[in-house]
Amino acid sequence: MKKILITGGAGFIGSHVVRRFVTYHPEYHIYNLDALTYAGNLENLRDIENAPNYTFVKGDIVDAEFIDKLISENDFHGIIHLAAESHVDRSITDPMSFVMTNVVGTVNLLNAARKTWKDNFAGRRFYHVSTDEVYGELHDPGTFFTEETSYDPRSPYSASKASSDHFVRAYENTYKLPVVISNCSNNYGPNHFPEKLIPLMIHNIIQSKPLPVYGKGENVRDWLFVEDHAIAIDVIFHDGKNGETYNIGGHNEWKNLDLVLVLCRLMDKKLGRADGETEKLITYVTDRAGHDLRYAIDATKLSEELGWKPSLQFEEGLERTVDWYLANGEWLENVTSGNYQKYYSDMYAAR
Repeated sequence: MKKILITGGAGFIGSHVVRRFVTYHPEYHIYNLDALTYAGNLENLRDIENAPNYTFVKGDIVDAEFIDKLISENDFHGIIHLAAESHVDRSITDPMSFVMTNVVGTVNLLNAARKTWKDNFAGRRFYHVSTDEVYGELHDPGTFFTEETSYDPRSPYSASKASSDHFVRAYENTYKLPVVISNCSNNYGPNHFPEKLIPLMIHNIIQSKPLPVYGKGENVRDWLFVEDHAIAIDVIFHDGKNGETYNIGGHNEWKNLDLVLVLCRLMDKKLGRADGETEKLITYVTDRAGHDLRYAIDATKLSEELGWKPSLQFEEGLERTVDWYLANGEWLENVTSGNYQKYYSDMYAAR
């Protein structure tokens, strides 16, 4: 049975990737490595935690000695690297933590893979999951990020991810490490920690709290349902070409304000509130520093070469997301209070 290491597998996107690989690939034994920081939550994987082809490992990719030992002892056939600090606002106030996790942590994994695999790369793959934010921002309508777009990171978060992308490519060029990279647009869906736009708005609407919208709400993002992203990662891991980059996008652009208004109307209906009641909670706040105006992904390469396309229309995906949060109020309460994080951190610390 081949061993696959997935880093950051207790996080939002990572948990969906872990679940997909454990469920759809019984020929693999999946090792989920996560530090269980504020956004990592093993409750996200309760349904598969006892699967015979699944093992959780608590650890930090910044710890080079630990990573060397883990990878050398298990000799993984594949590494799918999602572990990252990802919240732009946090990167503005604490850029060094993003440098350590996103840059140093990635290099630690690359070094450990290279040492363990040596020059025996047959059947091996290091898959680095990145973001569309490394490309900067788009100004002209009708333009899109492609795999050939020059990097222009504009926040400490996107700069740290751009740096990690460059290191991955450098290890492919210098050491011939078999690598592949994907850059994805904004994700949404179940299990998303409520600091990003959609889960934050859902949480605040439930609590009848203000809905903070940066500036005038004119920033545009391309949204993709998280399970479609997990499917794309599966396809790229198995069928992508070494040394290649693949952009993953939803073909689904929304201005932030328009998205919030759709959420308000949908949740008024779900919560039995009067039409327009929730819109009154919208509050415009000072825009954050370096806030990119527009992102949009051209995923033609992924579609034409590997046959992947988004499976859900946005309205269906958004309703599924809202329904999940409304049905999982205890999860929402526990992640915002830190109860789950403390419970699992204490559990694995005791071991």
